[in-house]
Amino acid sequence: MALYNLTVNNKKVRVDVEPDMPLLWVIRDFADLKGTKFGCGMALCGACTIHLNGQPVRSCQLPVSGIQKNDKITTIEGIGENKLSVVQKAWIEEQVPQCGYCQSGQIMSAVALLKSNPDPSDTDIDAAMSGNLCRCGTYDRIRKAIHRAAEEMKVSSNGIGKVGKNEVIAKP
Repeated sequence: MALYNLTVNNKKVRVDVEPDMPLLWVIRDFADLKGTKFGCGMALCGACTIHLNGQPVRSCQLPVSGIQKNDKITTIEGIGENKLSVVQKAWIEEQVPQCGYCQSGQIMSAVALLKSNPDPSDTDIDAAMSGNLCRCGTYDRIRKAIHRAAEEMKVSSNGIGKVGKNEVIAKP
């Protein structure tokens, strides 16, 4: 066992675990954040995607000993800061989830994509999301939700707030 001081969603988490324990299990079992899912356990499906210092990583294959002192871990619970993020809202509005199991990993990858590319093409989206598998096959809805979120982000940065699905107001 070894002691680790982690920063998860801007909160300090202190755990005493085996160094080779995957970060996924530290997040779920010790930080009690259940949004990050176990999928394949081999970093192939993307269900366990989190952000490490803003970059998407597969937490099922990342040992807790690989986390550095000042690293910042963000899970699906941390992207909206006590409210839904623009990507989560777009996910709901486009009715993306079916079984929902892969959704947290999908959203984490989408958030990372939009941070690096705020106006992605379909090709950009397909490339960025190719590591996240959806057994329900909601890829078209995922693409629509990412485009919607990108548009919402543009509207917000232009000083115009979008209130509802078809209602737009100018911010003061």
